[in-house]
Amino acid sequence: MTPVHEMGAASPTRRRAALLRFATEVGAWAAIGTALAQISLPLAISVVLASVAVPAVYATPGDKHQTLIPVPGWVTITILAATMAGGATAAWIAWPWWGAAALSALTIAGAIAELPRWRWLLTVRG
Repeated sequence: MTPVHEMGAASPTRRRAALLRFATEVGAWAAIGTALAQISLPLAISVVLASVAVPAVYATPGDKHQTLIPVPGWVTITILAATMAGGATAAWIAWPWWGAAALSALTIAGAIAELPRWRWLLTVRG
């Protein structure tokens, strides 16, 4: 399997993984916001904004075009995995079963598509 950093920017595999990652993140943000809004709207907004901001600020060098605060690859993986797990869990709390099942399936597909990138990220020290 070709490491992510060796795949061209136009690689269909890399584009597919990025698309699934983006869709999973958007779904996770929506599910987390919906679940937490049942407790507190300011809490929901704060957590969703943090979920968006953290991966934008903390990034592994070579994984994005711009890195504000460099972190090792395992940190990037942890941030995304926490978002994915939180989103799937929140969906089962706040959404109808069919919506939660759809986001869970998307999350599984996204995680599988991310494996080559994650393998590469585990080699990067930050």
